[in-house]
Amino acid sequence: MTVRDIREAVRRPGPGRDAVRMPGAGRSGEPAPGRRRVLRTALLAGALLPLAGAVWIGVTGALARGELLAAQQDLDALRHSVAAATAPGSASGKAPAPAREAAQAVRSAAVHAARAHHLTTGPAWYSAAELPFLGDPVRTVRGAAYAADRLAGDVLPPLTGVLPPSAPHGSSGGMSEALAALQQHEPEIARAADVAAEVRTDVHGLPRSTWLPAADRARAGLQQQLDRLAPVMTDASLAARVLPPMLGTQGQRRYFLAFQNLAEARGTGGLPGAFAVLKADRGRLSFERFGNNTEMETAKPDIDLGAEFNARYAGSDPIHTWPNSNMSPHFPYAARIWAAAWRKHTGERVDGAIAVDPVTLSRLLRVTGPARMADGTELTADNVVDLTERASYAKYDDIARRKAFFVDAARAAAARLMGALDDTRRLPTLLVAVNDVQRDGRLKVWSAHPAEQLLLESRPYSGTLPNAPGPFAGLVVNNAAGGKLDYYLDRSLTWEAGACSGGGRTVTVTMILTNRAPASGLPDYVTMRVDSPPYRTRPGDNRLKVSYYAGAGATLTDATLDGRRALLAPGVERGHSVFTKDLELPAGSRRTLVLHLLEPHADGAPTLLRQSLVTPLRTTLKPGGACRV
Repeated sequence: MTVRDIREAVRRPGPGRDAVRMPGAGRSGEPAPGRRRVLRTALLAGALLPLAGAVWIGVTGALARGELLAAQQDLDALRHSVAAATAPGSASGKAPAPAREAAQAVRSAAVHAARAHHLTTGPAWYSAAELPFLGDPVRTVRGAAYAADRLAGDVLPPLTGVLPPSAPHGSSGGMSEALAALQQHEPEIARAADVAAEVRTDVHGLPRSTWLPAADRARAGLQQQLDRLAPVMTDASLAARVLPPMLGTQGQRRYFLAFQNLAEARGTGGLPGAFAVLKADRGRLSFERFGNNTEMETAKPDIDLGAEFNARYAGSDPIHTWPNSNMSPHFPYAARIWAAAWRKHTGERVDGAIAVDPVTLSRLLRVTGPARMADGTELTADNVVDLTERASYAKYDDIARRKAFFVDAARAAAARLMGALDDTRRLPTLLVAVNDVQRDGRLKVWSAHPAEQLLLESRPYSGTLPNAPGPFAGLVVNNAAGGKLDYYLDRSLTWEAGACSGGGRTVTVTMILTNRAPASGLPDYVTMRVDSPPYRTRPGDNRLKVSYYAGAGATLTDATLDGRRALLAPGVERGHSVFTKDLELPAGSRRTLVLHLLEPHADGAPTLLRQSLVTPLRTTLKPGGACRV
């Protein structure tokens, strides 16, 4: 044996001398039985842990769902009880719900929502929500429970503090008490509005489409509710700031109130017909006088609305021609003209202007109950629009009697409204109806006080034509015939984004206008033509100035009317490109105006301008994706 062989033998480990034995190992080096049991237990626990987490999430998720349903039931019961208590003809001996019952229902809902949020927190829920794809519905459920907790705990309680205290038969001073409560709770309402906006943003950020349809439906329903609630809370916060001074808590206020006649279209809605002067004194509302448009037609106010306005409406002279005073869809223009005309006519200043229409009266009469006119005619939610916009023209041949009828109708409806505003039992539902009509653009408000107007103009009820950049679509018609045929007018607008081109996007706008007026049987006053066109017309034929409001900087590349090339007059109003067509609309006809535009800012859906007439505008929006820069 050589020395090399000896060295190799020494380095080679032997079974009994140099082999290293692991702790707990048997003679063969395998784990000992105790170690194997520990290892099996650990592996089994690791395998069962996700299953246990899934079970935990399933159980707590089911419990959370029950809590959320209980919270929803509390709020549904509150809504139904308030509606029943404030409805016309409700049981007179039963105390209504608004204050105490509302607070109890909201507290109960808050407890259930807090439990749901607590059940969807913890390591299992957090870890599961972080999983790609599989965790999307978990994240949605967690987010929904958190949103419900914040809404029930931080948003709704301040609102219950504003509701008037319960009274068996209602009580007087409803609006005065509401204003005092608004002032008292203004900081909490402002904070609640901020929370509602934050929660809305959070819910919009949750996964929209997951592998669990039930979670997707819950998120979609919550988002829909928040899309309605957040603007309402913003309005409530603004009302808490501006409504008390506007309604006379710091001194008497007076407002010019115009009743718009939708049978003859104007930019803000309809022709300014009957009017009233509304006085507000520490929340107490009253009407000082009523009148009609004939009285105002002699007023020629001195007011300058700027070169752009003068250029846009030069041929119509809205400042000095009362029937044309509201041709622009920008309500502050009309309001300033009305305020200046009233001062010119009477020497009196007003603190603002308000516009309503028969549809507004219908919504309010649904809450207050019918109003009875001096001649015994009953105005109801179901007949007031038809009675004032159509039937009265057939009933009265004499113009003076018909105008007197409109004033009497306005006076009767106003008296009914004043009674409801002073009734704590009906005030909450009446305020809901007011919110509905302002959301639809049928109630418009302008303040002559700059600080108040600055706050108002961000809200829909200001009737402000926004001048911010971005996609925009607005169909506005002004009656050019002088008759009352717009009661029979139908309108539709389709806005469709096309391809990106030259730093902008092509947009196709299709507007369809239909004249449903019958060819015979209408009163002469309804079908008369004061425009004296150079072509032959028939009773029932209408004529409209049709204006399309596009985004700032938009250009018109082509236009057709009923398939034939058409020329439109270009203009600008508050930065918007405006294109106008003088359109004859015969009785029973339907005309289609198609515009092809190039919009510099057309990413996403456009802001929509809705002119409120008797028949609502039908719209279809087809936005495109973002253009690459």
